[in-house]
Amino acid sequence: MQNNLEYKLGSRVVMKKQHPCGTNEFEVTRVGADIKIKCINCGRSILLPRIEFNKKIKKVIS
Repeated sequence: MQNNLEYKLGSRVVMKKQHPCGTNEFEVTRVGADIKIKCINCGRSILLPRIEFNKKIKKVIS
């Protein structure tokens, strides 16, 4: 499992699946029981439960 990935508010992450706009880079805008990420390309926000987010994250860029 990839539970050792360290992300925090403002971190840029790469997800396994890309967003319909064509990029798979997102910025973390909320951390809690749910994780809110914002698409770097188009600015849309997605709210995911932390467990689901941890399964879908590929790596942390910054």
